[in-house]
Amino acid sequence: MDIIKFISTSNRPVLLDGGMGTQLDAAGYKMGGQNNLSNPDAVLTIHKNYAASGADLLITNTLTMNRIYIESEGDDVDVREVNLAGARLAREAAADGKYVLGDIGSTGKILQPFGPLTLEQANQVYQEQASILAEGGVDGFIVETMFDLQEALCALRACRSVSDLPVFVSMAFHSAKNGGHTIMGNSSEDCARSLTDAGASVVGANCGDIDPQQMAEIVQVMVAASSLPVIAQPNAGKPKQAHGQTVFDMTPTDFSNGIQACLDAGARLVGGCCGTTPAHIQAVSDLLEAG
Repeated sequence: MDIIKFISTSNRPVLLDGGMGTQLDAAGYKMGGQNNLSNPDAVLTIHKNYAASGADLLITNTLTMNRIYIESEGDDVDVREVNLAGARLAREAAADGKYVLGDIGSTGKILQPFGPLTLEQANQVYQEQASILAEGGVDGFIVETMFDLQEALCALRACRSVSDLPVFVSMAFHSAKNGGHTIMGNSSEDCARSLTDAGASVVGANCGDIDPQQMAEIVQVMVAASSLPVIAQPNAGKPKQAHGQTVFDMTPTDFSNGIQACLDAGARLVGGCCGTTPAHIQAVSDLLEAG
């Protein structure tokens, strides 16, 4: 059964995994996809923990593993090797029939005319990454943590141009006021409509500077603006600063209560982002099973 049929026929909302980078950080590793090559056992363990917590869909540890981001950060990793390794590790953890989404994120550069990045450059790196992830055996792509609608559309179209696999697109919202806006000023309504028209399979929200209850407000707008399934992957509360570090301190119980608000708003797929752990995903799994 392909992933879209699974979503449409599931008798309950579909559950994704939780934070990867913050879990790596908690284990003492530098956050990022380079761990697919340097610390594969750590990545695999996190994937397996999420699978054991009830996640139906696992997301590869490849969010920033496009060529532009890798080169700008000076990471000494090969684009092909790190993405293939990311797909392999998630696939291994999903051996019991769960699904794998290839994670694609921002280049870290601003598109013209506000920044130096051209659409052609962005398209090339997204096509490259999507092709490698597809070769690695993912069941679909998730373009996520996007704060610029134009870059999200570019990534979506690049994925579509190299593969027939479904593409989920999830935006990061800076504020929930007036229905929600990204840091670039894109409204949640415009995001949902534009991404739907461009051929996304699923649209939604993740990460950002909002809590799960605020994400529920955005979900409601996106559900009204799109005929597609809507995904909600909030952080474990709003990011806070403590001792010079960013922390997320929402408990699994409070997080699952926030996810219930997202479900009530119409989300069809739910999961977690920064600060969420297998315990948070287990709490949501228990919520979904209780029905």
